[in-house]
Amino acid sequence: MLVDNSQKIVIKLGSSTVIDKKGKFKNNWVDSLIKDIKKYKKNRDVVIVSSGAIALGQSYLKIREKKIKLEMSQAIASIGQIHLAEEFQKIFKKNNYKVGQILISPDDTEQRKRALNVKRTFDNLFKLKAIPIVNENDTTATSEIKYGDNDRLAARVAQIIGADTLIIFSDVDGLYDKGNKKKLIKEVKNLSNNIYKLADTKINSYGSGGMITKLEAASICMNSGCHMFIANGNKMRPITYMLKEKNFTKFIPKISTLAARKKWIVSSLSSTGTIYIDKGAAIALKNGKSLLAAGIKTITGKFNKGENVLIMDEKNNKLARGLASFSSKEIEKIKGRHSNEIEKILGYPSKTEVIHKDDMVKL
Repeated sequence: MLVDNSQKIVIKLGSSTVIDKKGKFKNNWVDSLIKDIKKYKKNRDVVIVSSGAIALGQSYLKIREKKIKLEMSQAIASIGQIHLAEEFQKIFKKNNYKVGQILISPDDTEQRKRALNVKRTFDNLFKLKAIPIVNENDTTATSEIKYGDNDRLAARVAQIIGADTLIIFSDVDGLYDKGNKKKLIKEVKNLSNNIYKLADTKINSYGSGGMITKLEAASICMNSGCHMFIANGNKMRPITYMLKEKNFTKFIPKISTLAARKKWIVSSLSSTGTIYIDKGAAIALKNGKSLLAAGIKTITGKFNKGENVLIMDEKNNKLARGLASFSSKEIEKIKGRHSNEIEKILGYPSKTEVIHKDDMVKL
């Protein structure tokens, strides 16, 4: 169900789950979470999206004010981020895990080319057997271009990496019925106005979101083929607890992860260029392979790396659309050449696929 059928899992930790009321990092709780990750991870990819940088920064600087101007909170976040990363690194290392830090701004997820670069960074960290620790890049964001909470950031990360599951650990078990505070809503299939009315606008002392941002995150997930869970993060061994007690709210996606990714890739109104390929490459594409430079005959149009291009065979049949890993200028230089020649031709290290199979939709 939750874990068994998931290959990629994003876990979002709110400030109150990792920082205690005294402004200290919750080592024991995070250690118990890592033990759960170790228990359930196996060959799965796991990402942690964690809040807490500003809270740790305030604690370190002995700042007690609750309402802080954006410019000052950015400076505090820059100090707290170092301490937060250090705490995670120490405790994951103790459990024999490597971690990597990724700071993301809205532009990184909302712009197609940058989102692709972010995805490849995640993919490479997974190859290195490292667990990415993600936070919003608070130090450079402005109020106009801030997520403002890590619930929606976690949902965007889940969308970009094609995660099956997002677990948001909060200070409550999930979404409750306003008419009956003891009645937990177990499953949501449609985010109707009635569901949004259940959202409590109350925010804890460290948090910046609340239930409304969790529902907005659920909307992103449900349209991205990703199951989302809101669960209690105040319990030790939180994943084991939620699976055993079944105390959570589950949001059911409307479409599959693959369908969502295809929709995302083909959502551009038009392609910026066309790549014509030979018969061998066409067969490889039909068999689910990536497009390599060796199979390219010619190209038309001018495009940059990451832009949407059309792939056609020598008889002008439309085969696929995909996101180019090279610009049109680069492809002109490497077309028809073997992958092991590319670095020498271009003069710098690069990818071997002109269009990776994960960035391609067959027509």
